[in-house]
Amino acid sequence: MHLAVLRQLKQALANLNPGELRELAARPVRVGLVAPSAEALGEMESYFAPPHLTPSRRAEVVRMLVRGGGNDCDIEIYDSSILRPAKAFSYDPEAPEDCVRRILRAREDLTLPLARNLFPFRKPAAHKIIRNVAKENALFSLATAIPDIVPSLASIPWAVGEFTSDTAFLTFNQIRMVFLLAAASDRSIGYRDQRSEIASIVAGSFGWRALARELAGKIPFGGGLIPKAGIAYAATFAVGVSFERLYRLGYGFTRGERHAIYEEALDHGKQIAGMLLQDLRTRRAS
Repeated sequence: MHLAVLRQLKQALANLNPGELRELAARPVRVGLVAPSAEALGEMESYFAPPHLTPSRRAEVVRMLVRGGGNDCDIEIYDSSILRPAKAFSYDPEAPEDCVRRILRAREDLTLPLARNLFPFRKPAAHKIIRNVAKENALFSLATAIPDIVPSLASIPWAVGEFTSDTAFLTFNQIRMVFLLAAASDRSIGYRDQRSEIASIVAGSFGWRALARELAGKIPFGGGLIPKAGIAYAATFAVGVSFERLYRLGYGFTRGERHAIYEEALDHGKQIAGMLLQDLRTRRAS
């Protein structure tokens, strides 16, 4: 069984090109800043290009920030004290992270280049990636256990039809998540660059697969679906936050810290799974 899963995973990974993510993250991005005074503009610049960056790196970031904005900017950010166009974003100096979250929600196409180049975007972008992939894995875990539900997986746009094993898909998606996190963290991206992360993911995948199967088998009438999907969510979330920390700080979590993160994520994963299962059953009935 393990060999069959590994063969399927190898075939799927042949279609996963980290170079595409590398190119997407390297996309030039221009951010317009508009404020009522030079002092306010300077404060905005200091937030998006913080002083702790090296002088050369900060100079690169500042060149991406366009005072006064303009039509050639990818996004424009206005100080909250002045009127702004409908497509621009409001920046409150008392809560600048709210502006970052709104931009990431509205411009998902810029997630990687913004996170790679502008430090305040990095951690929220990484956690958005982790939550999205964890939710995808929970959805796949549920949907493949319910007959005639595969079409609903169209929201997961990476070769769903090629996977006959939960383990292969979930492992594939975690590896894809690691590439996304590396890109968002301004790290080198590639199978060689992430070889230790990939090895760790593959080694751990069969453990939580066995636990999920055990739970699903012990609870009758499909009652094990939610715990199984919760495990898929929690395992993916724990992997993601550990590697996000590794890329951000240079070290991951201890075994005890990973266990605590997993346990907390499992409760949330079960809640997510319950909502997803209800949605799937509603679609099936309609």
